[in-house]
Amino acid sequence: MDVSLTLICVMAVLFACGVYAMLERSLTRVLIGFLLLGNATNLLLLIVMGVPGNAPFYGETDVSDPLPQALTLTAIVITFAVSAFLLALIYRSWQLGQADTVEDDEADIALRERTDADEDVLDDEADTEDESATTDFVGLQTAPITVLHARDHPSIDDDAPVDSPYAPPRASEDEEDRP
Repeated sequence: MDVSLTLICVMAVLFACGVYAMLERSLTRVLIGFLLLGNATNLLLLIVMGVPGNAPFYGETDVSDPLPQALTLTAIVITFAVSAFLLALIYRSWQLGQADTVEDDEADIALRERTDADEDVLDDEADTEDESATTDFVGLQTAPITVLHARDHPSIDDDAPVDSPYAPPRASEDEEDRP
């Protein structure tokens, strides 16, 4: 298996540029980064495929592996679907705010302003809550799912026919017409 060093370098550069572009706050750059990652993945699968062989017919000895080809087609479809979704997000963001950058909200700002003392207090509170929590469902009252029937509730008026072993057998139509 002889893989070109140029293909490996191009793939590595595409992965690096794609990751760098996806870390930006602009949704357009995230889309470009995702497309670069998709192309780098396709190139990786091309490299993994190895030396091309003959079509996999009966009796051939050197045949090509169809799995990387199927994975490449799958990667193309996934890249297309996610990029279409990202384009819809970018379009909607542009409609709402005339910008495609993602801004910090109040929760992000509050999280960034938290100190180490606040983190320690939150960790201590989480430890005390875990000790009192139980996951065992012992009784019927605490079970997460209770199966109820209509006969258990007198408020439900059910007039559906019931097959009962004590019900008298029904007469046939011929017997009902006779006097």
